[in-house]
Amino acid sequence: MNFNFFDKNPTKTKQVKKKKSSAREWVDAILFAVIAATLIRGLFIEAYTIPTGSMEKTLLVGDFLFVSKVNYGARMPITPISFPFAHHTMPLIGTKAYYDGIQWKYRRLPGLSEIKRNDVVVFNFPLEADSPYYRPVDKRENYIKRCVAISGDTLRIINTQVYINGKAAETPEFGETRYFVKSDGTDFNPQTLQDMEIEVQRSTADDYIFNMSKQDADKIRGWASVKSVTQMIRPLNDFEPQIFPGDSQYKWNEDNFGPLIVPKKGWTVNLDSTTYPIYKRAISVYEGNKIEKVGNDILINGQKSTTYTFKMNYYWMMGDNRHNSLDSRYWGFVPEDHVVGKALFVWMSWNTNGEFFNKIRWERLFSGIN
Repeated sequence: MNFNFFDKNPTKTKQVKKKKSSAREWVDAILFAVIAATLIRGLFIEAYTIPTGSMEKTLLVGDFLFVSKVNYGARMPITPISFPFAHHTMPLIGTKAYYDGIQWKYRRLPGLSEIKRNDVVVFNFPLEADSPYYRPVDKRENYIKRCVAISGDTLRIINTQVYINGKAAETPEFGETRYFVKSDGTDFNPQTLQDMEIEVQRSTADDYIFNMSKQDADKIRGWASVKSVTQMIRPLNDFEPQIFPGDSQYKWNEDNFGPLIVPKKGWTVNLDSTTYPIYKRAISVYEGNKIEKVGNDILINGQKSTTYTFKMNYYWMMGDNRHNSLDSRYWGFVPEDHVVGKALFVWMSWNTNGEFFNKIRWERLFSGIN
């Protein structure tokens, strides 16, 4: 009888490991890929596309960009149970792509830096917080704007120029506003305007409204057929009810606005009839308090209050296309728990209006976002 002296139990029959089937290997590979991709998207970097022109010409409709979760620190899931790769709605069937029966508190991993002025930031749309179509914070629509003011800043807008803490802020290089353009009756070449990506409205035979950057306005002033180019600015004290906070004591509009202070974590605001309209939404909707004004008194959670100390940092976000952007001028502050990440660079840009060979904007590929 032969024995294997290295086998502690020579009478035990060796078990042969069963080889995985092809189907099982595919399932394991797909499962691993889904988990890896979910972790990368949640903790490191995620791809987004630009659907509207609110950031033109810094970002164009059809731009595809990468957004870093690392820069400001990845936000931990608030709604942990959801379908992979679907934001809030399942494709094709249109049902919810998440289960909101379990909600976690807002937490964020340490980041490389704080949000800075002029950063281009992706965040969840704040107005959904108290809308009839309520969704959890991390399942609300993604918006992208420029952070114009950070927590603690005093912001004011005078004739479209933004001022932060009393100093004129840097104007986006490719930002757009509306201009009144008067011609000598000669029609403009539509292909030229399309190539310059200028949005045009014709009001009379000789009068036009161009939505364009300052550089384009300076260029068009030099055209022989153009008599004048004048920036369209809403007058001071011309009250616009849709502008935040929508209170008639603040006769603000999109071009002349403020001043106001952007709330900072730990900052205490005095509550009275003048500050109540500005900060009531942040106190109630974003920080979860019941606030109401009863006569001359302000009640927070049923208690008379003359001050309030904020629990979160807030930011003021605006689109570079200043006359075509739904932003903080309309809905106020963006709380820190709504921040998704920082826009890094454009990796692909698709022009739906371009001809067959010019659909891709080659000059924008892998370009940084400033």
